[in-house]
Amino acid sequence: MSIDLRSLEAEMAAWRRHIHQHPELGYHEHSTMRFIHDLLVDFGVDEIHTGIAGTGIVATIRAGQSRRAIGIRADIDALPIPEMTESDHRSCIPGVMHACGHDGHTAMLLGAAKYLAATRNFNGAVHLIFQPAEEALGCPGPDGELEGGASAMIRAGLFERFPMEAIFGIHNRPGIAAGKLAGRPGPLYAAADRFEIVVMGKGGHAARPHLAVDPVLVAAHIITAIQSIAARNADPMDSVVVSVCTVEAGTAVNIIPDEVWMGGTVRTLSRQSQDAVEKRLREIVTGVAASFGATAKLYYERGYPALHNPADLYARVREIAIGVVGADRFVDLDAPSMGGEDFARYLDVVPGCFLLLGNGDEGPGAVMLHNSHYSYNDSISPTGAAFFVALAEAFLPR
Repeated sequence: MSIDLRSLEAEMAAWRRHIHQHPELGYHEHSTMRFIHDLLVDFGVDEIHTGIAGTGIVATIRAGQSRRAIGIRADIDALPIPEMTESDHRSCIPGVMHACGHDGHTAMLLGAAKYLAATRNFNGAVHLIFQPAEEALGCPGPDGELEGGASAMIRAGLFERFPMEAIFGIHNRPGIAAGKLAGRPGPLYAAADRFEIVVMGKGGHAARPHLAVDPVLVAAHIITAIQSIAARNADPMDSVVVSVCTVEAGTAVNIIPDEVWMGGTVRTLSRQSQDAVEKRLREIVTGVAASFGATAKLYYERGYPALHNPADLYARVREIAIGVVGADRFVDLDAPSMGGEDFARYLDVVPGCFLLLGNGDEGPGAVMLHNSHYSYNDSISPTGAAFFVALAEAFLPR
């Protein structure tokens, strides 16, 4: 399937750079929503629905008489990271940057929208989903929940208002050659949970520790013991990550504090492992604390589930992708990423598939995501847009 959208590369780059210059955090993408809306109007799409989950947009393009439909999703939010790159389109908002390439994903979907609205070489409906708050930074959505934008879109009635038989998405990936598509059946991204631990001891003078119950010492032993979950409780063939990333305690060098606060993340590839890790984490936290005469509480929050590509649907999507880029430019990934992706929420409701698009394996394109020096490679946008178009034409044939 030969679909060449290189004629739109300059336009997609201009759209992407505008969004990049004006980044907005999750559920606050108001100017981004207006920018997308105005372009969709110019393209002549059939329907535009704004304000879904606060700042989400769903645009529909129809062709033919079929009642069948698919969805294609792009994320639109930025990150609270100061931009360190030097470019003529660097962020104008201090401390906020599109450091994950969501501006590029949005430009790809806009490019596909323009092409599909002009050609309509399909039979059915294509729902173009511009989703807020993929990063799930703890900002409340319009319904007060703190979950990411995919969950908020679902609660807002995405699939009831816009029925679809499948949903698709893509994410750029530094480290893969620019313009190559990549994927794998089964797990592609891990479940991303977060936890907080509060260790409560008895404060005192640092010179008289025997009269205190030192929560810092207890926290240190808990951190060490937690590492045994992946090393000794998980199947070696099943990837598990448990990381303590934040520790807060004390006010002076000669005072044993009353409490220690810790925070971290758990990454797993299956619901069984997710349940087992949470259970073991709770046992370690309370048990280790009790052994020192302290107490500890674990607050565990389930985040995104693991993202699994169904084998049969993935096989079909893989062939479509190869039709776009060629067999020599498709990468069969050996292992999943332990990062999280809230697109997995959609796959709990409808079938779907998610692929990666290489951002470059050297130079600026190889700088990893969530980095102040990350740079999206505009040359890959035509490939992403062409893949979206190919999905529409293949799943909704005339």
